[in-house]
Formats: sequence, structure tokens, C-alpha cells
Amino acid sequence: MKFRKKSTKVEDIDLSPLIDMVFILLIFFMVSSTFTKDMQLELNRPGASSASKSSTKVVRVYIDKFSDIYLDGQPIKVWAIQGKLRDMMRLSDEKSVLVVSDENVKADTLVEVVDQCRLAGAKDVGVATQREAG
Repeated sequence: MKFRKKSTKVEDIDLSPLIDMVFILLIFFMVSSTFTKDMQLELNRPGASSASKSSTKVVRVYIDKFSDIYLDGQPIKVWAIQGKLRDMMRLSDEKSVLVVSDENVKADTLVEVVDQCRLAGAKDVGVATQREAG
């Protein structure tokens, strides 16, 4: 009785196209994804003895120590504040704006931002401060 020897021929599977495809998908998802950055500004606000609490529903405009302006968490130029605020206030009932600025911001930048807020139709424009003790 003769037994046949089974074939031990193993076929190799080429993995290089699979690896290439994985890298292409990885690159695609990295490029197409959006990265959101939480707005965390360090502001040293000026103090005022006549400070009062503001409503939480007001629109806030932030000016950091480098005089960069942020509206609704997004950086914005001074000349674009008026149009963006007008659109935001058209959709909401609140017509108040609170400008939160660093104490080292130049006065002309602060005045220009407040002026743009008023030109956008804001009824009340306030500047955020820290209440002084005493």
C-alpha cells in the first residue's frame, strides 16, 4: 500500500497592498477631520468699584492681551464684527453685548470694538471688569 504524500506547498499572501490601503485611509481621515480648539483665553480684566453682574444670555466679545478679537468662540477682525453681530442678534431676542477684554488692551482697540457693537444694533454694550474689594 502506497500513501501519497500531501502537497505542503504554502501560498504566500502579499500584505503590501493591504498596508498601503490602510495608510491611504489613515491619511484621508486625518486630512478630512476637523480639529476644534476650545476657547481658553487668559484675561486679566480691569477692576471697577461700580461693577454689577451681567446676564448669561448676552453675546460676548473677547479681546485678549495681544488685541486678538473673538466672537462666538471664533477669531474675527474688527471690521467684520458689525455684520456678524447683526446676524447673531437678528436670530435672538437678546440685544445686549458684553465686551470682555484684558487690562493691557489699548483703549482705542476697546473703543473701536464697542463702537462696532453699537453700530450693529446692540442696545446695551458693557465692558466686563472685576469688582474691586473695599
